[in-house]
Amino acid sequence: MGLRRLPAAVVLAVVLLVACGGVGVAGNYVFKVENKFKLGGKERSLSALKEHDSLRHGRVLAAVDVPLGGNGHPSATGLYFTKIGLGTPSKDYYVQVDTGSDLLWVNCVGCDRCPTKSDLGIKLTLFDPAKSKTSGQVNCGDVFCVDQYGGQLSGCKPGVRCQYSVAYGDGSATSGDFVKDVIQLEQASGNHETSPLNASVIFGCGNKQTGDLGSSSEAAVDGILGFGQANSSMLSQLTAAGKVKKEFAHCLDVVKGGGIFAIGDIVQPVVKTTPLVANMPHYNVKLTAIEVGGTMLDLPTYLFDTGSQRGTIIDSGTTLAYLPSVVYEPMMDKILAKQPGLKMHTIEDQFSCFEFTRNVDDAFPPVVFHFDGSLTLTAYPHDYFFKIRENIWCIGWQNGGLQSRDGRELILLGDLVLSGKLVVYDVANQTIGWTDYNCSSSIKVKDEKTGTVYSVGSHNLSSAIGLKVGNFLTLLTILFALLQIFCVH
Repeated sequence: MGLRRLPAAVVLAVVLLVACGGVGVAGNYVFKVENKFKLGGKERSLSALKEHDSLRHGRVLAAVDVPLGGNGHPSATGLYFTKIGLGTPSKDYYVQVDTGSDLLWVNCVGCDRCPTKSDLGIKLTLFDPAKSKTSGQVNCGDVFCVDQYGGQLSGCKPGVRCQYSVAYGDGSATSGDFVKDVIQLEQASGNHETSPLNASVIFGCGNKQTGDLGSSSEAAVDGILGFGQANSSMLSQLTAAGKVKKEFAHCLDVVKGGGIFAIGDIVQPVVKTTPLVANMPHYNVKLTAIEVGGTMLDLPTYLFDTGSQRGTIIDSGTTLAYLPSVVYEPMMDKILAKQPGLKMHTIEDQFSCFEFTRNVDDAFPPVVFHFDGSLTLTAYPHDYFFKIRENIWCIGWQNGGLQSRDGRELILLGDLVLSGKLVVYDVANQTIGWTDYNCSSSIKVKDEKTGTVYSVGSHNLSSAIGLKVGNFLTLLTILFALLQIFCVH
């Protein structure tokens, strides 16, 4: 699975409750994460949202063509970024948090065209393995490197470093060497209490960046922290060692701020699930029907295919939701039929908007997506319409689904429909599920070794972080809960 970069803006904290056999030390870890856009705020650039999605899809979905356009100020950063500690002594690094990419990588000393400053108001730092007492070299013959490339590389000799290189669909790229060092996390030592904890991981040490990953200071960060399924992700490394359960959940309130991002056994609330499509690089699911206001849309059967680069993708890193014309047009006809007198106008040459003084939930129908296993996802009018200023609403559904290289059209469901829902990814059992939820509240997670159940809630970190990220940012707390025992060797 290739690296991907996320859109939008929020500050979050992440608690990881982890476990490993034979040692009785509870492990819970906290990340503080920043999100760049706020979907419920006033007077922000709509084009920036869509332009961000366009750039992101060029990287995330490199195997598909994305006819999205957009002419606003581009957003090349991801949806979330967090501060982590690396090396000994530990230094702070700001990295994008990405549940769909795999590698953890940061820019390193001697890097060619790495950014040196950021418009986000954060201090960028180049990692220097030579100045870390715990840093170790990863060689081309090491198991990690052999697994990464599906076999030993030709020309591999003792002492030759294992390299990484990732190219994105928009022409940007990152490359460098893998290193092994300590990452510093915050361990949850009790309900809403944390203490420092270190763990050893292998990550990329970037020495060359090109394209938007390069010298631009526009929303630049130090690297990317991937939570994908490949063996190279930090989560997968811990899972392979038998120390972490491969399950995580998120609940984002992009309107009010706050949120939860937990890794581990989520025991409350209980969510209904649907199978993930096997052997896909993203979180693909099987869509079976779309309902608007109680009426099923008559759609072509190929939209429900689940083959390579087809079907429906659940992507919390995309701001809006993208539908093929064959879905968008009948859907909008049904939605707007309830209010035939609306006067539509275009904002920023691409968003359809209208003036409306009443409660949109009382005036427009909900849209229900039906999935395999009888799981449904409901988008309410306050989800798929968003207010840009007093009494002015815009349509969040975007006409023009993603097109795969064989011409098939994909449906991409982003934060537009995921906000206000707890989404649980059980990667180990290849299922995904969700439920409507108050993302400013808390969830319950269980340590499988001890049976202890923890309440994990969201917190506002704006005063603690103090990042100068502009008027469009919401500072959230996202909690990652790794519910096993974490052993550091």
